[in-house]
Amino acid sequence: MQRTTESDSNYDGLDKMDVSDLLININREDKTVAISVEKQIPQIEELINMIIIKMKNGGRLFYLGAGTSGRLGIVDASECPPTFGVDYGLVVGLMAGGDKAIRKAVEFAEDNINLGWKDLMAHNINSNDIVIGIAASGTTPYVVGALMKCQAEKITTGCIVCNSNSSIAAVSDYPVEVVVGPEFVTGSTRMKSGTAQKLVLNMISTTVMIRLGKIKGNKMVDMQLANNKLVDRGIKIIMNEIDVSHETATSLLKQYGSVRKAIRNYNG
Repeated sequence: MQRTTESDSNYDGLDKMDVSDLLININREDKTVAISVEKQIPQIEELINMIIIKMKNGGRLFYLGAGTSGRLGIVDASECPPTFGVDYGLVVGLMAGGDKAIRKAVEFAEDNINLGWKDLMAHNINSNDIVIGIAASGTTPYVVGALMKCQAEKITTGCIVCNSNSSIAAVSDYPVEVVVGPEFVTGSTRMKSGTAQKLVLNMISTTVMIRLGKIKGNKMVDMQLANNKLVDRGIKIIMNEIDVSHETATSLLKQYGSVRKAIRNYNG
Protein backbone atom coordinates (compact mmCIF):
# COMPACT_ATOMS: atom_id res chain seq x y z
CA MET A 1 0.00 0.00 0.00
CA GLN A 2 1.32 3.42 -1.00
CA ARG A 3 1.95 5.59 2.05
CA THR A 4 0.61 9.13 1.79
CA THR A 5 3.88 10.46 3.17
CA GLU A 6 5.67 8.88 0.19
CA SER A 7 3.20 10.12 -2.43
CA ASP A 8 4.51 12.30 -5.23
CA SER A 9 4.56 16.02 -4.47
CA ASN A 10 1.74 18.20 -5.78
CA TYR A 11 4.49 20.32 -7.35
CA ASP A 12 7.10 19.49 -9.97
CA GLY A 13 10.03 21.34 -11.43
CA LEU A 14 11.13 22.60 -8.03
CA ASP A 15 14.64 23.05 -9.34
CA LYS A 16 13.26 25.46 -11.98
CA MET A 17 11.27 27.64 -9.53
CA ASP A 18 12.61 30.96 -8.33
CA VAL A 19 12.90 31.69 -4.61
CA SER A 20 9.61 33.57 -4.43
CA ASP A 21 7.62 30.72 -5.97
CA LEU A 22 9.30 28.15 -3.75
CA LEU A 23 8.42 30.12 -0.62
CA ILE A 24 4.84 30.79 -1.68
CA ASN A 25 4.25 27.13 -2.52
CA ILE A 26 5.84 25.81 0.67
CA ASN A 27 3.75 28.24 2.68
CA ARG A 28 0.61 27.18 0.79
CA GLU A 29 1.23 23.58 1.82
CA ASP A 30 2.05 24.55 5.41
CA LYS A 31 -1.31 26.29 5.77
CA THR A 32 -3.06 22.94 5.42
CA VAL A 33 -1.30 21.33 8.38
CA ALA A 34 -3.31 22.92 11.20
CA ILE A 35 -6.52 21.82 9.49
CA SER A 36 -5.26 18.24 9.40
CA VAL A 37 -4.39 18.44 13.10
CA GLU A 38 -7.84 19.87 13.90
CA LYS A 39 -9.48 16.74 12.50
CA GLN A 40 -7.65 14.66 15.12
CA ILE A 41 -8.58 16.73 18.19
CA PRO A 42 -10.96 14.05 19.57
CA GLN A 43 -8.19 11.44 19.38
CA ILE A 44 -5.64 13.85 20.86
CA GLU A 45 -8.06 14.57 23.71
CA GLU A 46 -8.42 10.88 24.54
CA LEU A 47 -4.65 10.47 24.59
CA ILE A 48 -4.15 13.52 26.80
CA ASN A 49 -6.80 12.40 29.28
CA MET A 50 -4.96 9.10 29.70
CA ILE A 51 -1.60 10.85 30.16
CA ILE A 52 -3.13 12.98 32.92
CA ILE A 53 -4.49 9.89 34.67
CA LYS A 54 -1.10 8.17 34.43
CA MET A 55 0.82 11.18 35.74
CA LYS A 56 -1.56 11.73 38.63
CA ASN A 57 -0.84 8.14 39.62
CA GLY A 58 2.92 8.70 39.53
CA GLY A 59 3.55 7.60 35.96
CA ARG A 60 5.81 9.09 33.31
CA LEU A 61 5.40 10.03 29.66
CA PHE A 62 7.85 8.62 27.11
CA TYR A 63 8.22 9.81 23.52
CA LEU A 64 9.88 7.31 21.19
CA GLY A 65 10.92 7.96 17.60
CA ALA A 66 13.63 8.04 14.96
CA GLY A 67 15.09 10.82 12.84
CA THR A 68 13.03 14.02 12.79
CA SER A 69 10.24 12.39 14.79
CA GLY A 70 12.64 11.34 17.53
CA ARG A 71 14.22 14.78 17.66
CA LEU A 72 10.83 16.45 17.98
CA GLY A 73 9.98 14.22 20.93
CA ILE A 74 13.27 15.05 22.62
CA VAL A 75 12.68 18.78 22.09
CA ASP A 76 9.22 18.63 23.65
CA ALA A 77 10.41 16.54 26.59
CA SER A 78 13.44 18.75 27.24
CA GLU A 79 11.31 21.90 27.35
CA CYS A 80 8.91 20.65 30.03
CA PRO A 81 11.21 21.15 33.05
CA PRO A 82 12.24 24.77 32.29
CA THR A 83 8.73 25.78 31.22
CA PHE A 84 6.66 23.99 33.84
CA GLY A 85 9.16 23.27 36.63
CA VAL A 86 8.70 19.48 36.54
CA ASP A 87 11.45 16.94 37.08
CA TYR A 88 13.51 15.97 34.05
CA GLY A 89 12.42 12.35 34.44
CA LEU A 90 8.70 13.05 34.11
CA VAL A 91 8.68 13.46 30.32
CA VAL A 92 11.41 11.52 28.53
CA GLY A 93 12.34 11.65 24.84
CA LEU A 94 14.15 8.68 23.31
CA MET A 95 15.33 8.22 19.74
CA ALA A 96 16.90 5.48 17.67
CA GLY A 97 20.66 5.72 17.93
CA GLY A 98 20.65 7.55 21.27
CA ASP A 99 21.68 11.11 22.03
CA LYS A 100 24.41 11.14 19.40
CA ALA A 101 21.70 10.70 16.76
CA ILE A 102 20.23 14.09 17.69
CA ARG A 103 22.91 15.76 15.56
CA LYS A 104 24.01 12.99 13.23
CA ALA A 105 21.96 10.07 11.93
CA VAL A 106 23.00 6.63 13.15
CA GLU A 107 22.74 4.27 10.19
CA PHE A 108 20.01 1.62 10.38
CA ALA A 109 19.30 2.28 14.07
CA GLU A 110 15.62 2.83 13.31
CA ASP A 111 15.44 -0.55 11.55
CA ASN A 112 16.22 -2.48 14.75
CA ILE A 113 12.90 -3.80 16.07
CA ASN A 114 14.35 -4.64 19.50
CA LEU A 115 16.24 -1.43 20.20
CA GLY A 116 13.26 0.72 21.24
CA TRP A 117 12.23 -1.66 24.00
CA LYS A 118 15.86 -1.90 25.14
CA ASP A 119 15.99 1.89 25.43
CA LEU A 120 12.76 1.92 27.44
CA MET A 121 14.04 -0.79 29.75
CA ALA A 122 17.06 1.37 30.55
CA HIS A 123 14.55 3.73 32.18
CA ASN A 124 12.78 0.96 34.10
CA ILE A 125 9.58 1.36 32.10
CA ASN A 126 6.53 -0.04 33.88
CA SER A 127 2.74 -0.19 33.72
CA ASN A 128 2.36 3.16 35.48
CA ASP A 129 3.91 4.87 32.44
CA ILE A 130 2.63 5.71 28.97
CA VAL A 131 4.65 5.51 25.74
CA ILE A 132 3.91 7.56 22.62
CA GLY A 133 5.53 6.42 19.39
CA ILE A 134 6.23 9.20 16.90
CA ALA A 135 6.78 8.29 13.25
CA ALA A 136 5.56 10.05 10.13
CA SER A 137 5.52 6.80 8.15
CA GLY A 138 3.81 4.84 10.90
CA THR A 139 6.06 1.88 10.13
CA THR A 140 9.42 2.54 11.84
CA PRO A 141 10.61 -0.82 13.28
CA TYR A 142 12.29 0.87 16.27
CA VAL A 143 8.88 2.21 17.31
CA VAL A 144 6.73 -0.74 16.23
CA GLY A 145 8.80 -3.23 18.22
CA ALA A 146 8.77 -1.07 21.35
CA LEU A 147 5.01 -0.51 21.29
CA MET A 148 4.34 -4.20 20.65
CA LYS A 149 6.39 -5.11 23.69
CA CYS A 150 4.70 -2.38 25.75
CA GLN A 151 1.28 -3.81 24.96
CA ALA A 152 2.46 -7.28 25.88
CA GLU A 153 3.64 -5.88 29.22
CA LYS A 154 0.36 -3.98 29.82
CA ILE A 155 1.99 -0.58 29.31
CA THR A 156 -0.34 2.01 27.73
CA THR A 157 0.64 3.16 24.25
CA GLY A 158 -0.19 6.01 21.91
CA CYS A 159 1.23 7.35 18.68
CA ILE A 160 1.52 10.36 16.40
CA VAL A 161 1.72 9.24 12.78
CA CYS A 162 0.96 10.78 9.39
CA ASN A 163 -0.49 7.81 7.50
CA SER A 164 -3.79 6.02 8.06
CA ASN A 165 -4.03 2.39 9.17
CA SER A 166 -0.34 2.06 9.95
CA SER A 167 1.43 -0.73 11.80
CA ILE A 168 2.28 1.66 14.63
CA ALA A 169 -1.34 2.73 15.03
CA ALA A 170 -2.27 -0.95 15.19
CA VAL A 171 -0.19 -1.37 18.37
CA SER A 172 -1.33 1.93 19.93
CA ASP A 173 -4.13 2.15 22.46
CA TYR A 174 -4.56 5.84 21.63
CA PRO A 175 -3.54 6.48 18.01
CA VAL A 176 -3.35 9.97 16.54
CA GLU A 177 -3.18 9.87 12.73
CA VAL A 178 -2.58 13.31 11.23
CA VAL A 179 -2.64 12.79 7.46
CA VAL A 180 -1.15 15.89 5.85
CA GLY A 181 -0.84 14.61 2.29
CA PRO A 182 2.20 14.62 -0.01
CA GLU A 183 5.24 16.62 1.06
CA PHE A 184 6.47 19.59 -0.99
CA VAL A 185 9.68 17.67 -1.64
CA THR A 186 8.48 14.10 -2.19
CA GLY A 187 9.00 12.03 0.95
CA SER A 188 10.62 14.82 2.98
CA THR A 189 8.62 14.26 6.14
CA ARG A 190 10.61 16.82 8.11
CA MET A 191 8.32 19.34 6.41
CA LYS A 192 4.51 19.08 6.77
CA SER A 193 4.60 15.84 8.75
CA GLY A 194 7.19 17.24 11.13
CA THR A 195 5.18 20.42 11.55
CA ALA A 196 2.05 18.39 12.32
CA GLN A 197 3.89 16.31 14.90
CA LYS A 198 5.27 19.43 16.57
CA LEU A 199 1.80 20.96 16.76
CA VAL A 200 0.40 17.82 18.38
CA LEU A 201 3.31 17.61 20.82
CA ASN A 202 2.71 21.24 21.79
CA MET A 203 -0.92 20.42 22.45
CA ILE A 204 -0.08 17.34 24.50
CA SER A 205 2.56 18.76 26.83
CA THR A 206 0.91 22.16 27.29
CA THR A 207 -2.56 20.77 27.98
CA VAL A 208 -1.27 18.07 30.32
CA MET A 209 0.76 20.54 32.34
CA ILE A 210 -2.10 23.02 32.59
CA ARG A 211 -4.43 20.29 33.83
CA LEU A 212 -1.78 19.22 36.35
CA GLY A 213 -1.82 22.73 37.80
CA LYS A 214 1.50 23.98 36.45
CA ILE A 215 0.01 27.21 35.06
CA LYS A 216 -1.74 29.98 37.03
CA GLY A 217 -4.11 31.99 34.87
CA ASN A 218 -1.99 32.04 31.74
CA LYS A 219 1.40 32.41 33.43
CA MET A 220 4.32 29.99 33.88
CA VAL A 221 4.54 30.33 37.64
CA ASP A 222 6.60 27.15 38.02
CA MET A 223 9.18 27.91 35.33
CA GLN A 224 12.85 27.45 36.13
CA LEU A 225 14.61 30.78 36.54
CA ALA A 226 17.47 29.75 34.28
CA ASN A 227 18.44 33.12 32.77
CA ASN A 228 17.94 36.85 33.14
CA LYS A 229 15.01 36.92 30.72
CA LEU A 230 13.10 34.39 32.80
CA VAL A 231 13.97 36.14 36.06
CA ASP A 232 12.64 39.39 34.60
CA ARG A 233 9.49 37.60 33.45
CA GLY A 234 9.04 36.13 36.92
CA ILE A 235 9.36 39.55 38.53
CA LYS A 236 6.70 40.98 36.23
CA ILE A 237 4.34 38.09 36.94
CA ILE A 238 4.70 38.69 40.68
CA MET A 239 4.17 42.44 40.26
CA ASN A 240 0.97 41.92 38.29
CA GLU A 241 -0.38 39.08 40.40
CA ILE A 242 -0.09 40.66 43.86
CA ASP A 243 0.23 44.34 42.86
CA VAL A 244 3.64 45.11 44.31
CA SER A 245 6.58 47.22 43.17
CA HIS A 246 9.45 45.96 41.07
CA GLU A 247 11.68 46.16 44.11
CA THR A 248 9.33 44.11 46.27
CA ALA A 249 8.76 41.53 43.55
CA THR A 250 12.52 41.18 43.05
CA SER A 251 13.03 40.69 46.77
CA LEU A 252 10.26 38.09 46.98
CA LEU A 253 11.62 36.14 44.04
CA LYS A 254 15.10 36.17 45.52
CA GLN A 255 13.74 35.03 48.87
CA TYR A 256 11.60 32.16 47.64
CA GLY A 257 13.33 31.23 44.37
CA SER A 258 9.98 30.51 42.76
CA VAL A 259 7.27 32.68 41.24
CA ARG A 260 4.53 30.47 42.67
CA LYS A 261 6.02 30.44 46.18
CA ALA A 262 6.58 34.19 46.09
CA ILE A 263 2.93 34.80 45.24
CA ARG A 264 1.63 32.23 47.70
CA ASN A 265 3.69 33.39 50.65
CA TYR A 266 3.24 37.14 50.22
CA ASN A 267 1.17 38.50 53.08
CA GLY A 268 1.54 42.23 52.54
